[in-house]
Amino acid sequence: MKLRVNGSEHEVTAAADMPLLWVLRDLIGLTGTKFGCGIAQCGACTVHLDGAPVRSCVTPASAAEGKAITTIEGLSADGSHPVQRAWTEIDVVQCGYCQSGQIMSAVALLAAKPDPSDADIDAAMSGNICRCGTYQRVRAAVHKAAELAKS
Repeated sequence: MKLRVNGSEHEVTAAADMPLLWVLRDLIGLTGTKFGCGIAQCGACTVHLDGAPVRSCVTPASAAEGKAITTIEGLSADGSHPVQRAWTEIDVVQCGYCQSGQIMSAVALLAAKPDPSDADIDAAMSGNICRCGTYQRVRAAVHKAAELAKS
């Protein structure tokens, strides 16, 4: 199958029902997307399909054919995306394992709501689990990213 990942075409040989997560990590070599729970509950595996956040651990690779797939690596080569900059400025990361999924969910939220309220952030990010409990910093970083995106 042919997949368009981060603007580049990739031809991969995989079963149609192989989870997109494993195609990205094992066949294409993009390891920023993490495996967390395997049942779409934690959000560590979040990527975008045509701009919409999806859980790649339960998304069959065949469902991504013909769509634009964006992973954490595709946001910016140098960490200059407003959400990535905000994450650094606010010092969100503790262990860091969940952060690529958190960032991808935040990017989708800001695309839909450029100036989200706390309630908007809490609702959009509620499907992303952080075992370290950095939720207050995540919320602050989403607000900061909204400011950075305006400038």
